Amino acid sequence: MTDTLPDRLSSNPNSPHYNEELLARDIGVRFKGVDKTNVEEYCVSEGWVRLTAGNAKDRFGNPMTVKLKGEVEPYFRQAASEA
Repeated sequence: MTDTLPDRLSSNPNSPHYNEELLARDIGVRFKGVDKTNVEEYCVSEGWVRLTAGNAKDRFGNPMTVKLKGEVEPYFRQAASEA
């Protein structure tokens, strides 16, 4: 497996940008220099993250999200050699 992260990744299994193998490797996301733990989806080239908004749900039971723009930096929390 490669150590490069995709430009866009989602934790929602219904998304075309979902990748279970990558998500199992414990990916972290820094947004504007701050580690975020509630990232639902990110896009590095477009510079945005989609964060869950508390415990709110939409009418289909999915978490409500808010899209914020800024510098996005995804990373592996542990190097592949440590895992």
